[in-house]
Amino acid sequence: MTHEATAQPAPAAGSPEAPSAPVSAATRRRVISASFIGNFVEWFDYAIYGYLAATIAVVFFPDSDPQTALLATFALFAISFFVRPLGGFFWGHLGDKLGRRTALSLSILIMTGATFCMALIPGHASIGIFAPILLLIVRIVQGFSAAGEYAGASAFLVEYAPSNRRGIYAAVVPASTAAGLLFGSLFVAALSALLSGDQMNSWGWRIPFLLAAPMGLIGRYVRTKLEDTPVFQELAKDEEVIQAPVRDMFRHHWATLLRACGAVLLNAVGFYMLLSYMPTYLSEEIGFGKTESFLATSLALLSYIGFIFLTGLASDRFGRKKMLLAAGICFILFTVPLFMLLDQGTFAVVLLVQVLLGAMLTLNDGTLPSFLAEQFPTRIRYSGFAVSFNLSNAVFGGTAPFMATLLISAFDSDLAPAWYLMVAAAVSLVAVAFSHETCDKPLTG
Repeated sequence: MTHEATAQPAPAAGSPEAPSAPVSAATRRRVISASFIGNFVEWFDYAIYGYLAATIAVVFFPDSDPQTALLATFALFAISFFVRPLGGFFWGHLGDKLGRRTALSLSILIMTGATFCMALIPGHASIGIFAPILLLIVRIVQGFSAAGEYAGASAFLVEYAPSNRRGIYAAVVPASTAAGLLFGSLFVAALSALLSGDQMNSWGWRIPFLLAAPMGLIGRYVRTKLEDTPVFQELAKDEEVIQAPVRDMFRHHWATLLRACGAVLLNAVGFYMLLSYMPTYLSEEIGFGKTESFLATSLALLSYIGFIFLTGLASDRFGRKKMLLAAGICFILFTVPLFMLLDQGTFAVVLLVQVLLGAMLTLNDGTLPSFLAEQFPTRIRYSGFAVSFNLSNAVFGGTAPFMATLLISAFDSDLAPAWYLMVAAAVSLVAVAFSHETCDKPLTG
């Protein structure tokens, strides 16, 4: 078996990053593939709800006016996020005690089952108020499962990566997340183009959720074929795995946790506003056609994936803080002007604006996974990442579509979401400014 060569000397025996055995290039390729596939499946399952929001509003809230029904749909979207901190505690505890692979293999099964069940829920016309209640229950289960995915996959990749390439390895996580969103967007766009409105409302919206079963089983199978990370195995072998990682995190690393929560804020608001809510914003607020809205978002997502890997490479070269600070500054300066251009109404302008906003977001999203993973030592890495990431996403990420819709209604301005995104960028900028640079530090240091 051929071993991967790196440009830097191997860590000395007994150093913080010296694994028990060299990791082969083939093993690292399998780790990347498994992380990409698993994360892709989870976030395709989770995101299609956002793309089908307008249809779901009609199916589950038919007695409300369109604006109220859409608000109710996004309220359910937001409520599912409130369980994510609880999921972060659970999956972080499980991943730091039993291993990253165990947590990731279980979370994908739960997500797959919940998404498949969503396809089977009867509409309001069949069972009345029980329809949105069942929808809420399934969304809560989805939120609980998703809480462990992003953090676990990031920790898994960072701990397998060569120390000078942790940024590009971790960039696989947001890239696979965007790929799941892209596939979901393309799938829904195709359904919208091929089916009539009545067909979509009757049965078409269920098709993407039915895909969860085969896709999830594939992702689960790929993950079970891997061993846990060398760093975690070394920890478990040489010292007792901490019994209460979450308690240790709050007791000894609370300041790091607060900074991490703040750093996540731009990702939380930006990701769901620009990559999930945007088709709804374009069609419902700007008056853009639904098919064109999905197409523009899909093309922007494709460019986002390419920019993500460039950002991961840049973070390995220039450091995590510089990239995250650059992201905050760009959003403060350019968000409102770019949103103003969306009112021009032409497809080319809308696509250009979405590509530019996505490129700005990758400065944050492509760097954040490695940044957060490196902030916490191995014994609490999964917990620290999962809790900080999910707390910010619960409060600000899941509520982003709801807040955008509410602010537009309250201020009667299509630019309200842009101002909200600017505030999130400013808070994130301050949190990152008070954080430590970590790209050149050992993982257990």
